[in-house]
Amino acid sequence: MTDLVQQLAKEIAVRPNQVEAAIKLIDEGASVPFIARYRKEVTQGLDDTQLRQLDTRLSYLRDLFERREKVIESLKEQNKLSDDLLARVNAAETKNALEEIYAPYRPKRTSKSFKAKEAGLGEIATQILTQDVEPSAALAGFSHENYADLDAQLAAIQHIIIDEWAQNIALTTELKVMFAKTALLKSAVASDEKKEVGKKFRDYFDFSENLNKVPSHRLLAMLRGRQENVLGLKVDGEDAAALARIEAEYQLDSIQPQARQEFLKQTAQLFWSGKVRPSIEHSLLTEKRLNAETEAMNVFAENLRHLLLSAPAGARTTLGVDPGIRTGVKLAVVNASGDVVAHSTVYPFAPKDDKAGAIAELARLCREFNVDLIAIGNGTASRETESVVAEMMAANSDLNLTRVTVSEAGASVYSASELASQELPDLDVSIRGAVSIARRLQDPLAELVKIEPKSIGVGQYQHDVNQTGLAKMLDTVVEDCVNAVGVDVNTASAAILGYIAGLNKAIAQQIVEYRKEHGRFEQRTALKNVPRLGERTFEQAAGFLRIQEGAEPLDASAVHPESYDLVAKIVAAKGTTVQDIIGNSEIIRQVNAEEFVDEKVGLPTIQDVLNELEKPGRDPRPEFRTAKFRDDITDVKQLTEGLTLEGVITNVTNFGAFVDVGVHQDGLVHISELANEFVADPHKVVKPGQIVQVRVLNVDTERQRVNLSMRPEGSQPVKAPRQPRREATEPRTERKPQAKRPQQRPQGDRPQVKKPQQQKPQEAKIGGLGALLLQAGIKGSK
Repeated sequence: MTDLVQQLAKEIAVRPNQVEAAIKLIDEGASVPFIARYRKEVTQGLDDTQLRQLDTRLSYLRDLFERREKVIESLKEQNKLSDDLLARVNAAETKNALEEIYAPYRPKRTSKSFKAKEAGLGEIATQILTQDVEPSAALAGFSHENYADLDAQLAAIQHIIIDEWAQNIALTTELKVMFAKTALLKSAVASDEKKEVGKKFRDYFDFSENLNKVPSHRLLAMLRGRQENVLGLKVDGEDAAALARIEAEYQLDSIQPQARQEFLKQTAQLFWSGKVRPSIEHSLLTEKRLNAETEAMNVFAENLRHLLLSAPAGARTTLGVDPGIRTGVKLAVVNASGDVVAHSTVYPFAPKDDKAGAIAELARLCREFNVDLIAIGNGTASRETESVVAEMMAANSDLNLTRVTVSEAGASVYSASELASQELPDLDVSIRGAVSIARRLQDPLAELVKIEPKSIGVGQYQHDVNQTGLAKMLDTVVEDCVNAVGVDVNTASAAILGYIAGLNKAIAQQIVEYRKEHGRFEQRTALKNVPRLGERTFEQAAGFLRIQEGAEPLDASAVHPESYDLVAKIVAAKGTTVQDIIGNSEIIRQVNAEEFVDEKVGLPTIQDVLNELEKPGRDPRPEFRTAKFRDDITDVKQLTEGLTLEGVITNVTNFGAFVDVGVHQDGLVHISELANEFVADPHKVVKPGQIVQVRVLNVDTERQRVNLSMRPEGSQPVKAPRQPRREATEPRTERKPQAKRPQQRPQGDRPQVKKPQQQKPQEAKIGGLGALLLQAGIKGSK
């Protein structure tokens, strides 16, 4: 336990006693959001980021330490545990590294070495290693049915020696370091037949790069190519230095007689080429892959966080529009509370071509239900549908409408889900999609939690990484976001309630069922009447559950019920009431927090309570705002070099950012084009949902790739280390089905930029909304 605490304290850069306190709370069942917000005195101020890191590493390190003990016990039983080996086992920082050390000692009763020893060749192998005897002479008189001739006997002895040398961990570690310095990652097309079907991987048909320098996104692209049987992938490197080191280790040049020396040098060659090098190649590639997967998961998590915490349009009546051609455009009106009040389908496109009927129906719904916002899905026929909506708005200028383009990513997954069937049992699957689009605009967080995070395409190769690890990481992101915002317990769905600290899906459903049967909750304490929601669960969840206009004013805030007595003392000291102090900055700023510190309540809690009283129930998400989107640019073919556009960041990766400029295909701003100064991490410069001005560098219509720049025209970037190229198969945002991934301009191939064309009138585009709600852009126009 001491070693564990010390290691965690070092990694997180905090004191060991803080780590011990946090571990104790976690082991008692406390959630990270609860500890971060309501147990600051106990952890002495650990924030949610530190606690989340601690929680994740705690689980990993406990598994590592447990496995380490088992390895040590096994080595003791084999009488193999030297001081040097013990030190190496204890120094292993990852499970992978630990297993590499243990691999040569793992009992293998079916190995060739084990069988050879069983046949009695073990002592002869030792004799050849330690005595000046020719191998054939040492084998004189040996006989075994499984090793009938001299060649078979010598091969078996080589297996024994190779396994013996493999236990020289100091040597194999040194060989790995030597090989890694010059190791190259090479890829080649698997066959000529694969060149056409796998042309998206053509950048890797004959590719080689220093393994140490291969960026994560490029490695994952090559691994994907191998997975699809388009590419062959191998790690290459130098052999001569490694062989020389092995021969020097065992002083093979001084061995006599000559036949023995030749035999052992041949064994050294087999040891390297057949045992050590394959293991090193696998190890290096595995380490690189694991690091790349970790980077990819972190990218997805960061993008998802921005997406979930993007600006909500709020409680406004919204018309959801799910574009379609042959099957029609689905419409659904959702009121301010998120309830469906009307729905229909119109057919403005071929084969029916009833544009007039579509416009009339759109106008009727907007007028009859006082619609404020029109949310248009960004799938097939999105821009065509938007044009129809624009015509309706122009013909009905008295309506105060704003149209917005919203990402459909994952909407089909929700529409066909069991949850959608429970929420919208009387609606067709296609109409459910329109409902989801409308609700995403109203409150991205509340709607997107209904979709498995992996279905929201805002990552970097999210389908190529460890899916269990990815799911766990994304769930923690959703949990943190939901608890950061808080939910109204009287309106929240079971889907979002399930992410509240202390709750799970079952208890969340119990809350919803109780609410249906008994009506709204008038105060937080009434939650204790819900089946299976005990005191411990209530303690964890209460602070994140809000009750608006209830019996207790504090229930609408993030003040935890355990602090209500503290508020009562503050109110009494100031001679006022709870109702009057809430939101009253003048009174609150006169409170001396230190006067209320006692053995039960510390200063951090008092300050948090005062902050919450000043701005009760504050939403940490940004305000909903608009940006401009070109009305006349709707297709990649209309883009020209030098054209200046406004767009919205839809996805951020380690090699740059994708931007929606309204052409059904996100363009890429390579990391070298994000700013005039060197950018090491794109997430430090841009984030999903950010509205940016971009300039078109070049367009590849064949592969549907668009390269953009955020640097001012004519500016020169600061020289920096060569940045990775954008690869053919790197991720794109999960957008329209027909869209392909954008291309990155090869490094150094900077095109001549033409002067921007004169822009035509623009339309407003909603930004923030959620990071364009998952990679879509949000646009709007009045």
